[in-house]
Formats: sequence, C-alpha cells, structure tokens
Amino acid sequence: MNKYKYLLKNIGLLTIGNFTTKILSFFLVPLYTSVLTTNEYGTYDLLNTTVSVLIPILTLNTADFALRFSLEKKYDQNAVVTTGARITLGGSAILLFALIINNIFDLIPMVHKYSFFFFLMFFSQALSGIMISYARGTDHVASLSVSSVISSAITIACNIIFLIPLRMGLPGYFWANIIGPLFQSMYLVIRMKSWRAIHISGQYGKQRREMLKYSMPMIANSISWWVNNVSDRYMVTWFCGIAANGIYSVSTKIPAILNVFQGIFDQAWALSAVKDFDSKDESGFFTVTYNTYNGLMVVVCAFIIAFDRIMARFLYANNFYIAWRYVPFLTISIVFGAMAGYIGGFFTAVKESKTFAVSTTVGAIANIILNFILIPFIGALGAALATAISYIIIWLIRLLQSRKYIVLRLNLLRDCVSYMLLFVQALILLILPETLIMYSIQFVLILIILILYKNNIIKILYSLIKSKNI
Repeated sequence: MNKYKYLLKNIGLLTIGNFTTKILSFFLVPLYTSVLTTNEYGTYDLLNTTVSVLIPILTLNTADFALRFSLEKKYDQNAVVTTGARITLGGSAILLFALIINNIFDLIPMVHKYSFFFFLMFFSQALSGIMISYARGTDHVASLSVSSVISSAITIACNIIFLIPLRMGLPGYFWANIIGPLFQSMYLVIRMKSWRAIHISGQYGKQRREMLKYSMPMIANSISWWVNNVSDRYMVTWFCGIAANGIYSVSTKIPAILNVFQGIFDQAWALSAVKDFDSKDESGFFTVTYNTYNGLMVVVCAFIIAFDRIMARFLYANNFYIAWRYVPFLTISIVFGAMAGYIGGFFTAVKESKTFAVSTTVGAIANIILNFILIPFIGALGAALATAISYIIIWLIRLLQSRKYIVLRLNLLRDCVSYMLLFVQALILLILPETLIMYSIQFVLILIILILYKNNIIKILYSLIKSKNI
C-alpha cells in the first residue's frame, strides 16, 4: 500500500473513533464546571495525575513494548501479551498493597479518602493502555476505532446520568471515567481474542528481557513527559491552592481541541514511522509529512488562541471563566509536543528508546525550575508558560538528535517565524482588552501564518478533493 494511503487510512479510522466522541466530551465541559466545585475538580485532577505517573512505573511501560514488538509480525505475540498481562497484574498488586498501608496509617488523607477509586482508575487505565497499544501494533485499527467510540459514549452517558439525575457529585465523576476504559478493554479483548495469546505456564525469558531492555529507559521518558504535562498541577496547588488547580486543569479543555488532532495523528504515525522508515528519506515522505503536519498544527493553534475568550465564555461556568488566561501557552505547548512526538517516531523505528529519555528529562528539569521561578510571581499563568518553554526544549533536542537517523529537509526559518507569531498572539490576548482592535490584530497575524503555510494548505485541500473524486 502507498505510504500516504496507509497513513491516511489509519488517520481516517482513528478519526472516526476519536473526533466525534472527543468533541462531544468537549461540549460537556459546561456540565462539569457547573456541577462540580473548583475543589472537587482539583481533587479529581490531582488523583488522576498521580495515576498517570504510577502507570509507567508500576507496569514498566508495558504499553510501549506492546506497541513496538507487536509491530514486528514475526515476533512471538504470545510473549508480548503474556508478559504484558503478568507485569500489569503485578503492578496492580503492588499498588493495592501500598493503598492498604496508606489506609492503615493515613499517610496521604486525600488518597485514603478515595483509595477505592484510585485503584480502579489505575487498573482500568493500565489495562486499556496495553490493549490499545497491542491493537495498534497488530493493525486492528478499525477495532480500536470502534472501541474508542464505545468507551467515549459510555463515559459521556455515565457522566450525564451520574451528575444530573443521580447527583452523585465527585464519586459519580470517578465512576464514569473508570467504567469507560474498562468497557474499551473488554471490547478489544473479545474482538481480538487476546486471551488465546496468554499462556500462564510460558516462560518467555529471552523475549521478556528484550522487551524490558526497550521499555525500561522509556520509564524515565514517561516520567519526564508526566512532569512536562501535569507536574505543574501539584506546584499550582502548592503555591496557589487546590481551587486554583481546579481552574488551571479545566483550562486544558480548550487546548484539547488541538490535542484531538495530535492524538489521532500520533497513533497513526507510529505505525507508518516503523513500517516505512527510510533514513535517507529518498521519496520525501517524511519531510512532506512533517511540513504538512506542522503547518496544520500551527494554523489550528492560531485560530484557537484568537477565539479563546469567546469559547471560554460558552464553556467555563462560574468561577472557571478565568481559565481562558492559561489557554494560549498550553495550546502552543501542544504544537511543540506534536512535532517532538513526530520526530520520536524515528527513535521508535530504530529502537533507540534511550534517546527519548534524554530530551524529555532535560525538558522536565527545565519545567520544574521554571515553575519554581514563574508561579510565585504570575501564578498559574507561569505554569502554562513553563510548560510551553519545556516543550520547545524537547522539540529542539529531538530535532538535533534525529539527524543521526534520518535526513529531513525542513524550512526552519519559516517555522520559527510562525512560532514567534503564536507567542505574539498569546501576549496580545493577555494584554489588550477584548475589543475590535484586539481581534483585528489577531486576524492579521492569522493571515500572515496562512500565507507562510499556503503551499501546505493547498496540498491538503488538493488531497481532500482528490480523495473525494476517487
């Protein structure tokens, strides 16, 4: 299959499973912000954030090796599934023991109070993570798409039922976000008949060592990504209080529009990067894809920043409205995270997992230092700015490192100009009052960005028109 057709096919399938449901979830933000208090939302966010960092540590990044080694058709898939299942169950047992100890001695009151939900969140997310990775690696993209629709539909339905007629409050919000991933895992297990690949008596010592050799360095990478993505929630809570964290965490809902595009592309791209890897890029496939993807991300980011306050007025209820201030820098960070993720596909292709850790660790250290410097002076806005800068650092390091493995012909001057325009947009939004003058300046800046990427936009439109005529 043609490289572009394979990539576009997977993007199309993943879009069906992700875009509609994510958009529906996006429009439920007013429900969450009107039913839950800033303290309740902040509590859920902190616990969910903690789960997200425990998963790669306690499961030894099973999701990463499940994806990479299931992509190799000749590799023993029984070893992948069995090893992944054993490690996931082992990690869950360790967490359960730690929660029992915490409940006995009440070491962390918040975790003690919600320990039951905490464990279920960990197990459901860890299980769905490995099943999603295995489905992608074994080319069950259509099944993955269906499972995403099922998971999102159930999560959304449960949220509406639990929060409105049943008025369950925070416990209802926990239950809804636990049940959805569990149903997704169940569907994928049944659809792919994954239980047939589990052999309790199988040893798989050689394969286990090989997979862990790849995944272990990725733990540092995952922790560093976690630091860049969500550690600022703890620091905002520390410096500004849990209510401020509730507002800050809800600010990510508008950047999530761009995150949808990134998530869909990243899932499809990981498959193409391994399948069609060419260090010389003789066909220009990787260069063209990078430029097109970058252009699309920048353009969408520019529109989100320009209309940030308008969207916030519809989405953020009550005390949450001020969250619009954090949106611009968080959206910019997604752009650089997307391009860093694109380049990371090359490291996955050549199994250079240690290279991931270098860039993300440096970015994480920078993030922590900047948080300590900025948050005491400008509050949660400092956390958003620190996140954007740390992602820029990761992108730069990976761009330089990628030259060892592949030749990319990029227009970096144009890209850097467009990135600076995004920061100008953000500053104008924060400094100027919401007037016609402010929106006029935003329009001019968007127009300049569109001109910079006009060739890429024309190619995208041409491809869409051509696909409709086929």
